[in-house]
Amino acid sequence: MGSSELFTLFLVGGVAVLAFSTIVLFASRYKRCPSDKILVVYGKVGKGQSARCIHGGATFILPIVQDYRFLDLTPMPIDIKLTGALSKQNIRVNTPSTFTVGISTKTGVMENAAERLLGLPPESVRELAKDIIFGQMRVVLATMSIEEINADRDKLIENISRGVEVELEKVGLRLINVNIQDITDESGYIAALGQEAAARAINDAKIKVAQAERDGEIGSSQAQKEQKIMVSQAHAQATQGENLAAVDIANSNADRLVKEAEADRLAEAAQRVAAARVEQEALLAQREAELARAERDKAAQYAGVVVPAEIEKQRIETIAAAEAAKQQIEAKGKGDAIRLVQQAQADGQKAQFLAEAEGQRAKLLAEAEGTEKVLKSKAAGFRALVEVTSSNPDLAINLLITEQLPRIVEEQVKAISNIKVDKVTVWDSGAGADGKNSTAAFLSGLAGSLPPIHELARNAGIELPQVLGRTRGSDGSSREPSGEAPSTPPAGKTK
Repeated sequence: MGSSELFTLFLVGGVAVLAFSTIVLFASRYKRCPSDKILVVYGKVGKGQSARCIHGGATFILPIVQDYRFLDLTPMPIDIKLTGALSKQNIRVNTPSTFTVGISTKTGVMENAAERLLGLPPESVRELAKDIIFGQMRVVLATMSIEEINADRDKLIENISRGVEVELEKVGLRLINVNIQDITDESGYIAALGQEAAARAINDAKIKVAQAERDGEIGSSQAQKEQKIMVSQAHAQATQGENLAAVDIANSNADRLVKEAEADRLAEAAQRVAAARVEQEALLAQREAELARAERDKAAQYAGVVVPAEIEKQRIETIAAAEAAKQQIEAKGKGDAIRLVQQAQADGQKAQFLAEAEGQRAKLLAEAEGTEKVLKSKAAGFRALVEVTSSNPDLAINLLITEQLPRIVEEQVKAISNIKVDKVTVWDSGAGADGKNSTAAFLSGLAGSLPPIHELARNAGIELPQVLGRTRGSDGSSREPSGEAPSTPPAGKTK
């Protein structure tokens, strides 16, 4: 084997050894962090940090420039034998307790542990936590009274935990658990409070027993009294029930009678309302008919007067135009003066005819408008009358009939106005029993043959007011108008 081959062999072996060494080195620098520890990488970690903490996972530790250590997360119990701590009342108390602390895994707090606890043995960490807890417990106890410390343990633990937690995080620790043992004081105040509470509980129990016995006796007497009262009440209720039943029967009968009367009243009112509505509809129909008749009369007036006047106007205009044309043909060669005179005469006649036609048309239109307004006013009056008397339809009918009484009286007078008496022969036998002679009795009987106005109104179904007068009886005394007409009303005796 030559020297070149040996050199090549040594070179290959050296490269292989170097590669294997590199792999071993890199494998040894790749560190994994267990779950119960914190991996602290220190050295050149960048970003101005003194250390980089990793809880769980793994990272590569650069050779030469970086190194690592582990922080143990195992909880550490610490016994705190606090004695002689001043309370809010300046009473010294003894508060033995047990605290459990450990290194925190919270981001930001782990870095505090890496800076202050890395490399310290567990005993040193325990002593540091003990000093912090002692100080904070004294501060918390100084703000609470003996009663609060002894009675409200939850509040005491909460205050201690809140104060201790803040101080422990400054060194990278966290409070896991607090267990407060029996609390005592040097003056015996807490023991006295316990004795007072025990005595109060005993007294309360004795009071409750006495009250129970008293309640038993009272209950027995009360039960006997209630038995007698309930028996009496049962008899009273039975009697009251019978009376109430009788009252209910009477009330039921009364309610039935009231409801029957109400039903009859409603039926009669419904009939009256229906009749009023029929009358109202009739009056409204009459109003519509009057308005239609007014429109028809207006149209008839327009067709009979205005239209002929318009036709006459056009005829006159045509005749005037024809006459003017004729005069123009006949007046050829004559002077402008004669033509102008004839033209002026034709224009004057035309204007006269137009003025007369317009006057006649305006007169007829005014008459038609007046008739229309009268009919509309009458229809409005009918409508107002119907609205006012909607609750009493008979009143509307009486008013309408009363409105026609003057015409009825006029027709009544006409009944004897046309009687022609050429000759009257009277056999006068002198004065009668009533002081009248035969002639006077004849004339009185003739005038009395006309029925009184009260009788006419009564036959129409209405009663006239007393302001229109009263009728006198046969004995000369005045009497109210009644439904029976007198057999022989004496003439001249009606007011």
